[in-house]
Amino acid sequence: MLTADLVRPFLLRSGNRLEVQWLDESNSLWLQTASDLITLFQHMRGQTRADWEAALVAYEGNRTDYLIVRGLAKVLTDAATFAPRATPYAPGEVRRRLFERGPIFATPEVCHPHTRTEVMQQLAAEIGTSEAELEQALFADRVEEQLLIDTGPCWTPGQLLARYNLELARGVLYTATTVRIEVYDGFKDLWKYLKLFQLMFWGQPLAGGGYQLDLAGPISPFVRSTTRYGRAFAAFLPAVLLCERWSLTAEVYTHLCSHALIYHLDHSSPLRSSFKASGLYDSRLEREFAQEFTELQEKFGSERNGWRLEREREVLLLDDTVMIPDFVATHALDPARKLLIELVGYWTPTYLRRKIDKVRAAECRHLLLLVYQGLNLTQESFADVASEVLFFPRKPVIKEVLTVMEAMAERLYGPLSKPKSTNRQ
Repeated sequence: MLTADLVRPFLLRSGNRLEVQWLDESNSLWLQTASDLITLFQHMRGQTRADWEAALVAYEGNRTDYLIVRGLAKVLTDAATFAPRATPYAPGEVRRRLFERGPIFATPEVCHPHTRTEVMQQLAAEIGTSEAELEQALFADRVEEQLLIDTGPCWTPGQLLARYNLELARGVLYTATTVRIEVYDGFKDLWKYLKLFQLMFWGQPLAGGGYQLDLAGPISPFVRSTTRYGRAFAAFLPAVLLCERWSLTAEVYTHLCSHALIYHLDHSSPLRSSFKASGLYDSRLEREFAQEFTELQEKFGSERNGWRLEREREVLLLDDTVMIPDFVATHALDPARKLLIELVGYWTPTYLRRKIDKVRAAECRHLLLLVYQGLNLTQESFADVASEVLFFPRKPVIKEVLTVMEAMAERLYGPLSKPKSTNRQ
């Protein structure tokens, strides 16, 4: 991530709003700069971090846009892999044995007659190595002496510029007090990363569909470990970008004024996520269920089958966690008749315990659980669960599932009012 000195110069205040000066990803100057840095970085493979920094200073020369150059270089560096130089002798032990010999100077003095070269040669002879190898081992564990062993992704200039803009946006969130996110899709990935980064949030459904999330920012009074939480908070932003329709509004403190400014982003922004979206289905069981359900609908038509199936379109908010049912089934003749479907298949005992705990906490009467019989679970396992449970021996039989769904819908929503047919004259 970009450090504050590489972010602050590109922040602007417009009234009470905060704006970021993005790089134009189609600008020929920036594309050429990105291309130059990618090429230079690739040529540094096998050299030290200090060598890369020296090459970068040489490339900057007298450029006045050196902050952008350093920001692009930071993106390259963060995505690469550096490793300590392999030496047969522990650097700390080499330093200890050298420093025990007292102050050493390049030229002899009255109180220190031995030069640095002489002392290095003496120690090399004692441990049976060359002076050059000893020199390499001396500070091999220092960060600047780490070797570049992998340059990371195969960047294109456009990708590097896009990632730089993303890092600028992330950098703004380091000093946020609160962030409000409204999201209308991509729930699974969003909550997966909320859990991964251990962010504090409060959620509620929106009247028009979707969910509103209020997140405690890095400088919120609820946060203790500000630096660690701030990095995790900023790292979460690409998860929001995986959604197709979203908005983000943050209260941010900056160097521009003494009070908080409003920072706003939404799905119309040029930012692109650096995260990979999850696949449509988590298991073959889910995929086959959806395929068979859809095939039945195509065979008999929505009027007879009655139900449209959508993947992970609703979230059950459960205090400090959530449950995202696998499917939402909506009746074609009455959109208010809605059922949630969760497949409980081949999982570990620990996972199953957590799953049942979530179902119990949800107290969701319009949730249908399809449970594999081979899981060593019985009807008693769900005795105090408000949801409907249907066991299956190998895989769910769609006709049986539909029968249960119709019974659930009539119990929850009453008899279905079918539209009256009009007689042709």
